[in-house]
Amino acid sequence: MGRQDDAALSVREVPADEAPMALLMLADPSEEKIRAYLPGSRCFVGSSDGSDVAACVVLPRDAGTYELMSISVRPDRQQRGHGTALLKWVLAFFGRLGARRMEVGTGTFGHQLAFYQRQGFRVARIDRDFFVDNYPEPIFEDGIRHLDMLRLVREYA
Repeated sequence: MGRQDDAALSVREVPADEAPMALLMLADPSEEKIRAYLPGSRCFVGSSDGSDVAACVVLPRDAGTYELMSISVRPDRQQRGHGTALLKWVLAFFGRLGARRMEVGTGTFGHQLAFYQRQGFRVARIDRDFFVDNYPEPIFEDGIRHLDMLRLVREYA
């Protein structure tokens, strides 16, 4: 169980051109990729105690389907529930817009996978060699190289 933070998370939408790049790069190390999916996306920033601590980007895919492209929390504010609070807020926001499903891609292991599964996301497919084919530098976590991407889906009721 992570530490609890007494401060509530306040979420606001920001224009894509004002997206907090340094924060988003904590989740996706490719600024080029982030800049490619920002146009047409919706960007949300979570603040606590007067500072921006979390951010995420959601891209509409087709009628009722959205993809969570990136979600991150400042390292010094992780394990305090900010990521969960932001994800729940975003899921509810798109639910009110009539979303039928939210999709996300993540590595095949690590804390991110458990994070999404705790919020009801389920594995839909595997994109083999995604991180090998789409990133110029290898991406490691806990000494293990990410190779494949799991595509997760959360259906709305």
